[in-house]
Amino acid sequence: MSRLLTTAAALAAMAAGLTLAAAPAAAQDDDDGGDRINQVIVYGDDPCPKSTGNEITVCARKPEEERYRIPEPLRGIDSPQAQTWSSKVQSYETVGAFGTMSCSPVGAGGATGCEQQLIDKAYAQKKNGSDVKFSELIDKERQRRLSTIDATAAKEQAQVEKEEDAYFAKKEAEEKAAEAAKKDTSGTDPQP
Repeated sequence: MSRLLTTAAALAAMAAGLTLAAAPAAAQDDDDGGDRINQVIVYGDDPCPKSTGNEITVCARKPEEERYRIPEPLRGIDSPQAQTWSSKVQSYETVGAFGTMSCSPVGAGGATGCEQQLIDKAYAQKKNGSDVKFSELIDKERQRRLSTIDATAAKEQAQVEKEEDAYFAKKEAEEKAAEAAKKDTSGTDPQP
């Protein structure tokens, strides 16, 4: 009975987590580059929202038939075929485990390890899952944006240098005109 409740709780937690992951994620701050990141899963031919200003919009496209289906990692999770041979062997190795952090109804503090086992299993599934990896998509979009920075900076630098040259030429012409005007009024060279 305890194992059934633990399995049901694990399935409910995973379903809630994947349901939230499948919904369009709100824009969030990124500490690395200061860019806001909007992670969206789009289906079929739905348009991907455009990136604006300092916001990176990353879209993961899935087929239209996936729109209203149970997320792929949850399909058939309760079937015996979904369990790997190594996890079956490991469960047989821990049959006699009891006590603190053992996740068993036997011994003092046996139930304390159930949450930790659930967390470890969730992280392992997340690491090895075939679901969308937004971090890779975000990195690709960031690299695409950074690839244009050098060309833009070179154009802006050339424009700044051109404006500086024009400014200094104008200033030099004004100084020569002022010097010439002093010569005309005084008739002698001004003292430096």
